[in-house]
Amino acid sequence: MRVKELVVFRCDKGEYGLIGDMSDIMDRCVASLTAKERSNVTTRLYECINRLIEFGAGHGFSGNLWHHYLSTFLVNSENSYSKSCEIVGRIDGTICDAVLHDMKILMELYDYDLLTLKSTLGVGSIDYVISYKASGQESRVYNERIRGRICELTDAMEQAHDPEQMLVSLTDFYRDYGVGRFGLHKAFRVVPGEDNKACIVPILKIAHVKLDDLVGYETAKHMLTENTDAFVAGRRANNCLLYGDAGTGKSSSIKAIANEYFDRGLRVIEIYKHQFEYLGDVIAQVKDRNYKFIIYMDDLSFEDFEIEYKYLKAVIEGDLEKKPRNVLIYATSNRRHLINEKFSEREDSVHAADTMQEKFSLAARFGCSIYFGAPDKKEFQHIVKVLADRNGIDMDEEELLSEANKWELYHGGMTGRSAQQFIDHLCGKSGQTGA
Repeated sequence: MRVKELVVFRCDKGEYGLIGDMSDIMDRCVASLTAKERSNVTTRLYECINRLIEFGAGHGFSGNLWHHYLSTFLVNSENSYSKSCEIVGRIDGTICDAVLHDMKILMELYDYDLLTLKSTLGVGSIDYVISYKASGQESRVYNERIRGRICELTDAMEQAHDPEQMLVSLTDFYRDYGVGRFGLHKAFRVVPGEDNKACIVPILKIAHVKLDDLVGYETAKHMLTENTDAFVAGRRANNCLLYGDAGTGKSSSIKAIANEYFDRGLRVIEIYKHQFEYLGDVIAQVKDRNYKFIIYMDDLSFEDFEIEYKYLKAVIEGDLEKKPRNVLIYATSNRRHLINEKFSEREDSVHAADTMQEKFSLAARFGCSIYFGAPDKKEFQHIVKVLADRNGIDMDEEELLSEANKWELYHGGMTGRSAQQFIDHLCGKSGQTGA
């Protein structure tokens, strides 16, 4: 196998070094081996089988794990070709010739009969890799939809008649779904990486909520989708602040747009207040990608002694470097002006106007402000009735509303959240399991 001759799809380092190990074992099997060499190669093969089984169990794949491993490597290989294809589809020129060269080598890896290793080295355990059956557990790496896409690519690569056909299938995948973590996942969080750099990692489980699931708030939802529509379409759009009472669906609305705009290239990166020093690094990592990124800040507010908001102000509007057009900031908050204000500041400060302007200037940099207010009693009861109907709760309406009114008195008042919690309570009593 000519894995070392790969030009664009290098796999000799990091997570996908297993490809080089398996390739070397395949090469060694065609040579005459001494007893000691044979023992060493056999030991290495068992190690590779272990790694492939761990890979299959973690990713939730069934079938030929070697083929799934190769496909997973390809869909995660962020290189000059794959990142160009996620923008325009297939490209021409020397880079395309180089990738076709790599496809010839990769086709040899897909076509290699692993039973050769079984007959040559007497390792029957290779059968586990060839026809692996998943245990039924969910993938710890991808959601079901992403895993299905990779399985479809594996089928296409297995059935390809020549390297050109493999290249077409792979390029179509990049064009339709993108490449790497940003192509395959809809939401991310930020964790500290090496050298105090931001590491953007996928969120594997995100609630599959839609905006239609949020009862009411039609004006607020329209403003949110109007701004987001413009953003994903490449038109001018504003940073967005969703503010108002607790439990009114602000955070759920952000989750909903992450779900509903994923297929249009929208990705959401969640960052916490104490991580604002990473904002510049996060933006630098995503500014050249062919996706639209919303940097999401949940429950954003600052006390007067907290200075992290200065990082945010600089990123939104005040830094020398212009914020990329593929990045917006969406935040939710219970406060309209975000920074806690005291009457003493208006009275005791020598330059009171300057102090207040400093506090208000952050919220002013969100060009789109959307209010989510707590529902009145009539609206609350409407929410309860709609949710009860959606969840199949068969209960007299008068009794339902009476119990809902009792519930909200002890569970946060009349909000969409308390209404949902009340419905969850009724579902639990009736024996319904969680979604």
